[in-house]
Amino acid sequence: MGFNVPVINRDSDWCYAHAVEWTKNNQKKLVLIIVSVALLLDNMLYMVIVPIIPHYLRQLHNYNEEVHITGNTTKEINGTTYVYPKFYRTYEDEDIELGWLFASKALLQIFVNPLSGFVIDRIGYEIPMIIGLSVMFASTSIFSLGKSYGVLFFARSLQGFGSAFADTAGLAMIADRFTEEGERSAALGIALAFISFGCLVAPPFGSVLYDAMGKNVPFLILAFVCLVDAVAVFMVIQPHLPLATSRDEKGEKKHGTPMWRLFMDPYIATCSGALIMANVSLAFLEPTIGKHILETMPNEPHWKHGAIWLPAFVPHVLGVFVTVKLLHRFPRHTWAIAMVGLAMEGIACIAVPFMTTIEGLVIPLSFVCFGIALIDTSLLPMLAHLVDTRHVSVYGSVYAIADISYSFAYAFGPIIASGIVNIFGFTTLNIIICVTNIGYVPVLWMLSKVDGYSSIDKQKDNGTQLTEHAKNEYGAIGGIAGQEYPPPTQATSAFNGSYQAQTNPFAPQPEFPPGYDPLNPSW
Repeated sequence: MGFNVPVINRDSDWCYAHAVEWTKNNQKKLVLIIVSVALLLDNMLYMVIVPIIPHYLRQLHNYNEEVHITGNTTKEINGTTYVYPKFYRTYEDEDIELGWLFASKALLQIFVNPLSGFVIDRIGYEIPMIIGLSVMFASTSIFSLGKSYGVLFFARSLQGFGSAFADTAGLAMIADRFTEEGERSAALGIALAFISFGCLVAPPFGSVLYDAMGKNVPFLILAFVCLVDAVAVFMVIQPHLPLATSRDEKGEKKHGTPMWRLFMDPYIATCSGALIMANVSLAFLEPTIGKHILETMPNEPHWKHGAIWLPAFVPHVLGVFVTVKLLHRFPRHTWAIAMVGLAMEGIACIAVPFMTTIEGLVIPLSFVCFGIALIDTSLLPMLAHLVDTRHVSVYGSVYAIADISYSFAYAFGPIIASGIVNIFGFTTLNIIICVTNIGYVPVLWMLSKVDGYSSIDKQKDNGTQLTEHAKNEYGAIGGIAGQEYPPPTQATSAFNGSYQAQTNPFAPQPEFPPGYDPLNPSW
């Protein structure tokens, strides 16, 4: 017997047993909550420094200031008119320091993701998730207490290391636990909504707490939530699978396809390119649109500059909801949804430089976020589907590729965008975004073949034809080069337009019927 728990008036042993039972019965919900919180934290940590660090760095050490006089202004006091010079200050090397500090997280994440994908495929998803959240906790605590540029740079880079493990393991865990087509799309859509919410709510969250309580408080709050989320992962660890989350029919551990082979898959490469192009618009606009507003809308209050992206959260969530519904109704047209989203992004970017008010600017930015939701929500489940059907159903490496795509856009986007704006202007930048996005749209047509694998059913009575199709279409992917596989059985019907393909008809069957001759594939 334990002790009596106040308020609920229950024995502690009963509470513990009830909590364990509830945890066992709600594993999927817990996984989704834990992963969504981890993605929310990562993106809040990425964006919370936007309103804090520029001001803090100016207090931290003295830049060499330059004063630029742009003209005169007049002000009347007690009937007397006074003339004052209009000026603004610039700080030597400030842009360089800020640029490297912002980019350090994404740059390190690119290099760590191959390692995280390899580790996740070998030991499962939960332990790397705990490692990633623990590193994020340490980096956030260091960032909170750091008082030099070197320490802040180290903490920001360390966050990239933790994100490479936490983000990749989280997305892979969702793909592994939510195996049904509709469930997987909806779960990944919810996770993407938390990513968007984290990016949009972090700047006002950081600025309010920084002004009221100082630099330490917002980072300490986020560090505490990181620690709680890491502890919560222990609630979903599967003790009966200590070395890997996925095993084959014989109970042996599945070895995930190496990342370099996944990169060589043309469909996965196409999805990765689309994810880069989808996030290029945000990566290009976020660091440059503030300067554009200052130059073209000088009379707008400063608080609106930071809140310009906040209304776009609503269309992003709406885009996630619409995409999940469309995938449920049109499961074979994932490629078409992604094409519409990418084209919408490009067209919306053309309108951005011609808006003359903050309210008007919100409209094209909302369409940009809506298009991003269409692309991300449709292609992330497709990556899991491609691994299921063309490789081995272990998802660490493929979602490491997705994370590399995001990181690539946000690591190099601000650097490239700033150079284009300085040389050619903000309008030219948006034209380039539009042309590149529209130019990539026809490439997504290639993904239409992914949703046509149900045609295999029509060939199951012709073993030779299916074998040749498997060899020509897949080659050595998922098997041994030149190996001929037997005709598929009734398990092939699982491919009827669904992402949930539990049995790969192209993989060697675990057991063969009596009399099967492996040297005669047309048996």
